[in-house]
Amino acid sequence: MEKLEEVIKNLRGRFFGVELVATKEEARERILELIPPGSTVGVGGSVSVRELGVVEELKRRGHEVYDHWQKGLSASEIAEIRRKELLADVFLSSVNALTRQGELLAVDGIGNRVGAMAFGPKKVILVVGRNKVVENLDEAFRRIKEVAAPRNARRLNLDLPCAKGECVDCRSPGRICRIYTILAFKPQLTDLTVMLVNEDLGY
Repeated sequence: MEKLEEVIKNLRGRFFGVELVATKEEARERILELIPPGSTVGVGGSVSVRELGVVEELKRRGHEVYDHWQKGLSASEIAEIRRKELLADVFLSSVNALTRQGELLAVDGIGNRVGAMAFGPKKVILVVGRNKVVENLDEAFRRIKEVAAPRNARRLNLDLPCAKGECVDCRSPGRICRIYTILAFKPQLTDLTVMLVNEDLGY
């Protein structure tokens, strides 16, 4: 807990909004409280968000939810939903690592997730489990190479070196690590809240 309190202090020093919750259930309930009725909600590619069960609850509440992970979508439908996520009232996602100093690091293959984190949606909520907290940016990049990218590649059944062993900074056509974004401070025009969860969450 002492480590998380230091992270919270440093995040606030970088102008991010921060909320600390103990469990996934508390995170889900708090997120639902933070999203105004009638808001459109975009959901970035995030295992962490979907582990909360919040997407289903938002749909039940009548929100228009832009979720490109829905089954049965065509490539053109997925692309259109990704564009809508960029202009949603609220954007939900996560990052791949959070440093003790309060820096948020995310890697993307397409760019819709990291783009929406910085600008577009009126409000951004990033759900971050304690397992993603690292000492510094070097460890953050290491976490992507050794944990996040391999697990996501296996989840997607991709024929990539990291899915079979370790990162080799590949030049594979299916490479998913293409765009690295460091949120060193809260973007000036984005209402961004880090929902820090004192449980392991996502990759």
